[in-house]
Amino acid sequence: MKGTKSVISDENKRLCVWLKRQRQEKGHTMRSLSEILGTPHSFIGKVENQERRLDVVEYVRYCQALAIDPMDGLKQVLIEA
Repeated sequence: MKGTKSVISDENKRLCVWLKRQRQEKGHTMRSLSEILGTPHSFIGKVENQERRLDVVEYVRYCQALAIDPMDGLKQVLIEA
């Protein structure tokens, strides 16, 4: 593990890229996903641009909103662990 600032870690980058790809593949805009989550659309942008971390509960809700398996995202984090 490289340092403690996971918002800028390689693992977080892979997770954010994966989340963005999943959102796009599901046909959601940042705005449409934010409406499902009940958050400002800037929240989605900050997550995807690695300006904000998701806690575990937020991550699970994010995945549920996209109808994706949170475990698939965790596999992205563990790829090179």
